[in-house]
Amino acid sequence: DVLALPIFKQEESSLPPDNENKILPFQYVLCAATSPAVKLHDETLTYLNQGQSYEIRMLDNRKLGELPEINGKLVKSIFRVVFHDRRLQYTEHQQLEGWRWNRPGDRILDIDIPMSVGIIDPRANPTQLNTVEFLWDPAKRTSVFIQVHCISTEFTMRKHGGEKGVPFRVQIDTFKENENGEYTEHLHSASCQIKVFKPKGADRKQKTDREKMEKRTPHEKEKYQPSYETTILTECSPWPEITYVNNSPSPGFNSSHSSFSLGEGNGSPNHQPEPPPPVTDNLLPTTTPQEAQQWLHRNRFSTFTWLFTNFSGADLLKLTRDDVIQICGPADGIRLFNALKGRMVRPRLTIYVCQESLQLREQQQQQQQQQLKHEDGDSNGTFFVYHAIYLEELTAVELTEKIAQLFSISPRQISQIYKQGPTGIHVLISDEMIQNFQEEACFILDTMKAETSDSYHIILK
Repeated sequence: DVLALPIFKQEESSLPPDNENKILPFQYVLCAATSPAVKLHDETLTYLNQGQSYEIRMLDNRKLGELPEINGKLVKSIFRVVFHDRRLQYTEHQQLEGWRWNRPGDRILDIDIPMSVGIIDPRANPTQLNTVEFLWDPAKRTSVFIQVHCISTEFTMRKHGGEKGVPFRVQIDTFKENENGEYTEHLHSASCQIKVFKPKGADRKQKTDREKMEKRTPHEKEKYQPSYETTILTECSPWPEITYVNNSPSPGFNSSHSSFSLGEGNGSPNHQPEPPPPVTDNLLPTTTPQEAQQWLHRNRFSTFTWLFTNFSGADLLKLTRDDVIQICGPADGIRLFNALKGRMVRPRLTIYVCQESLQLREQQQQQQQQQLKHEDGDSNGTFFVYHAIYLEELTAVELTEKIAQLFSISPRQISQIYKQGPTGIHVLISDEMIQNFQEEACFILDTMKAETSDSYHIILK
């Protein structure tokens, strides 16, 4: 289940006859074998080695007379390596910033320029570690060799060793020139699912999958796809253009101290550095038809963009629930209506946390003195600022990610989370414990350096 990504078309061979004549303008072929351990109707999965150069062939697949405006002209393709899992997509910016902090000077995605053929003006933005782009001529042979430098287990919570790596997506978006000479008019997008292993690890994993399949009975083998020598990227919606503004070169984490930095535990909200709020993507009445089209793409309504080609934000917001259901059908109609109205889903659990600080401990020690002085009006006017954490899955993994997001660090830097129990004992947080938290419970966060690594333990008091 993928956020802000299209419905991937995995069953081209079983499409009805009406769609058989649909030929996509371009085809991208990754020269790496697919896994044999993928079930028939699931998306293909391809294993890559970290840092190894893999060829992607850029093929002009147009029929005669199709898209004549790009004949003799260049097009631009943007390559991205993004998360496949919805859980990681929610925190993609924090995940990539944590990776940047742990791997200074490295990139997630690179082009092997000496091996590539037919690419023009290749570029890699220093602030977008997972993106590269280049120009190419569809009429000429074009092959780009890419290198992926991150591995799938770098974004997995460390627990007992041997953790399962997270899947990534390689997505390619291709654009043609507009009247101003800018490559902004979308032509085609496609993607495939990959996992990245340490050098030689992909070959071992492919061999292991093949051996497992050989042990299965002929009846069981029928439920799985054969392993293909190459991976064909499947059509998808264009990647939404979301620009992150980040002025700080690294997350708010200092390895030389045994605490994170959330600002002072008390003081004025004007001096309390809050994490950036989630981007609200509500449609406004002032939205232009072009911006409305982009909004539809971002919110996974790409299928219906042609129906709303000339609709502005005001036009879309005037539609009633019955209108959108009649236009889009019951399922997508209800989803579009809720998106237009900006309806938020209530979290299953809300808790409040405040970082323990020197000031907090001093105030607790002086609480009796403050009460004695209260009658004289001696009050310093300070108060404690808490941060809200909204939980949906009610799991220890989710709580770890939310606390890491609050601190703007990687979840891997949090080793364990404990709750202070009776007589000051430290009880390991479990899914069941979180499910029994009271709504709007308040906790004070304390940090303790792990003995064997650079990570930290979090204690909820």
